[in-house]
Amino acid sequence: MPPLVKIRSERDSMSAIERRIADYILDNAHLLRDYSSQQLASALGISQSSVVKFSQKLGFKGYPDLKYSVGQALARGGGPQPASPDAPRTSGDAYEQLQDSVRRSKAAAEEETRLLNPRALIEQIVARIDQAQKVFVCGLGDDGLFAREFAMRLSLLGVLTVHHADSILMMTNVSAARPGDVLIVFSEFGKLPQLSQISRQFQDAGGATVSITRHTANPLRAHADAALVVSAHDPAPHIEQLLYRSSLQSLLDFVFVLLCQTNPDRERQLAVNLERVQHLLDS
Repeated sequence: MPPLVKIRSERDSMSAIERRIADYILDNAHLLRDYSSQQLASALGISQSSVVKFSQKLGFKGYPDLKYSVGQALARGGGPQPASPDAPRTSGDAYEQLQDSVRRSKAAAEEETRLLNPRALIEQIVARIDQAQKVFVCGLGDDGLFAREFAMRLSLLGVLTVHHADSILMMTNVSAARPGDVLIVFSEFGKLPQLSQISRQFQDAGGATVSITRHTANPLRAHADAALVVSAHDPAPHIEQLLYRSSLQSLLDFVFVLLCQTNPDRERQLAVNLERVQHLLDS
C-alpha cells in the first residue's frame, strides 16, 4: 500500500500526536524530502523520537525510510502534483490543466479506494449478497441516489431487493428481515442516528449489515458486520465531493461486475430482465 494511503487509512486509530504528524505529512508530502526528522519535529513542536516512532509504527525502519517511500510514491504519481510556477498561464493551458488535474485526482481517489477495500472483504460481501434471500438497501439524501441505483441493479440480477429512501418506511420493513438477509446502508459520513438504529434492529433480527461510508471513524461503520470505505480528499469542497461520487461509483461498479461473474445465473437473469425492460420501452 502506498505510504500516503497507509497513513490516511490508519489515521483514525492514531494518538493525538501521531495524527498531527500524519496530517502534516499528508498536507505537505512534496516538502517532506527537504525535512529531517528533527526539522519535522520542530515544525510540529514535538520530540524527534515521536517522529521516529511514528515511522516505525507504520512499518518503516525509520524516518528516512518513510521519507524515501513517500518521495518514490509521488514520483510515480501517487499524490497531487503542485503546479509549476514557470508554466504558461494562457486560458487554453488553464483549461487543459484543470481538466487533467480533475482526471488525475479522480484516478488517484479511485485507486486509494481500491486499496482500502481488500479482495477478501469484497468477495465476502459479494457472497453474502448472492446468497441472501432478501437484500435491503437504504440511503438518505444524496446517498439515496446511489442506494436507489444499486438496488435497481440488484433487482435486474434477480436479487429480491427492498429499497427505501425513507428511514421510517425502512424501519417498518426491517421487521421482515430474517437470518441470512443483508442490509446495505449508504451514508457518506456514517453519523445519522436513524441509520444506526435501523442497522442495529436489522442485526437483532439475525441479518448482516454492510455499511458504505467515507474512510473515517463513524458509528455506522463501527457496528456494521462488513464495511466498504471510500477515499476522497481535496482542499476544495466541490472537488472533494466529485471524488467521493466517482470513487463510490467505481466501487459499486466492481461489486456489480463480481456479482455477475460469480454466479452465471445472475448474468443470465440480467440479460432476460434487460430484454424485458427494452420490450416495455419499445411497446
